[in-house]
Amino acid sequence: MLLADRAREQFGVQCGPSPETDRLLRRCAAAYRGRPDWLDPDPENTIRTVNLAKSVCSETARLATLAVGISVAGSERAAWLQEQVDRIYFSLRHWVEYGCAFGTVIMKPNGEDVELLTPDRFAVTDMSGGTVTGAVFQSGRYDQERGRYYTRLEYHRFLADGRYAVSNRCFVGETARDRGKSVPIEATPWAGLAEDVVAQGVERPLFGVLRMPQANHLDPASPMGMPVFAGALEELRDLDVAYSRNASEIFDSRRLALLDDRLTEQAGAPLGGSRRLKLPRFIKKAFGSGAAEYYQEIDPALNTEVRLAGINALLSQIGFKCGFSNGYFVFNERSGMMTATQVEADDRRTVQLIKDIRDKLTDALDGVIYALDRFADAYGLAPAGEYAVTYDFGDITYNREEDRARWYGYVADGRAPFWYYLTKFEGFSEQEARAVEKAAGADKATPPGTGSGNDV
Repeated sequence: MLLADRAREQFGVQCGPSPETDRLLRRCAAAYRGRPDWLDPDPENTIRTVNLAKSVCSETARLATLAVGISVAGSERAAWLQEQVDRIYFSLRHWVEYGCAFGTVIMKPNGEDVELLTPDRFAVTDMSGGTVTGAVFQSGRYDQERGRYYTRLEYHRFLADGRYAVSNRCFVGETARDRGKSVPIEATPWAGLAEDVVAQGVERPLFGVLRMPQANHLDPASPMGMPVFAGALEELRDLDVAYSRNASEIFDSRRLALLDDRLTEQAGAPLGGSRRLKLPRFIKKAFGSGAAEYYQEIDPALNTEVRLAGINALLSQIGFKCGFSNGYFVFNERSGMMTATQVEADDRRTVQLIKDIRDKLTDALDGVIYALDRFADAYGLAPAGEYAVTYDFGDITYNREEDRARWYGYVADGRAPFWYYLTKFEGFSEQEARAVEKAAGADKATPPGTGSGNDV
């Protein structure tokens, strides 16, 4: 809200998600951080969380960025762009995870590197065809020497004549949430940046938007995407309740024995000398009221198997609502599939989810690379030149043994060279593999009983 107020005051624009979308995004962000709104503050009836929201986002990001390769080629400019991409390569998985958690994140070059902005640090001002074309971004830096916190608003938009404009406004305050007072950009850590810049020939926004493929059911006109688990919040709450009840039952299942006080010595009294003995921790003294002395053991039965079935049913429903195949998330074993055909058909749902997210990621990275290219033009960071971007992703259903058998079949049918099979699966270098193939071919070409002259 502070960002939206500042943007309205400085630039005269209305921005920010609808109240309904904002509330849902806040609930999802809290669940991802492990602080969902259904946690029970009562210590006697505690509902804890397994934080499956975090696990769903992490697993989705792992699959989406599995063996990802990004190649930029074509010129000296392309080589420079490749260097910039390589610098953010190991951040991609984290960024995709944040996109899964918050629904939408923006990747924006800032002159030094590429920074990731979550919804609390940007507000969309313009969109066209469902694509974000204008936004206000917020950056902050703390000056330890001065003990002040500096904030910068950066407003990107297309003007009516088609030119692209960027405006910077800076503030200084005591904390990050302090509205502070307006200060010239030269008096801030961003000294050297222009307060207003207008550029010609910009074809797309100078940032990349990673938006999850799920539709925004609360506000169809909003450019903000939904977190991957947004439709499963109720089931996530039920899962935490079921887990907490099961954990509490296990915790309270300690064996207990009730022992008539008349069968024990007086507490603390010496027993057979000067030693003082205590009862085992699982035995509790009880005051007998009848004539007969008694001893009773209590060994609570656990409902773990029944509870686990309920937990796995919830996990399956959560996975389905998040876009995964049935039975993808389970506590002990994969369930919900009967035959190989069903497994293959069911896995397609997970594959489609990951493909959709990969498509969104490539579009966002295209925007980042385009922005970097324009930065290089503006500041002379690399010679001008053409570039082409190629993306390569790992197969999430890849099975090495099946691939090995398939390629061996290609060799047997004469559709692939044997040396290629050896380099791909057996660890041979190309030179070694070609030598083995040549030797095998020579042996095959020489029939038994010929070639030496000494054979009978």
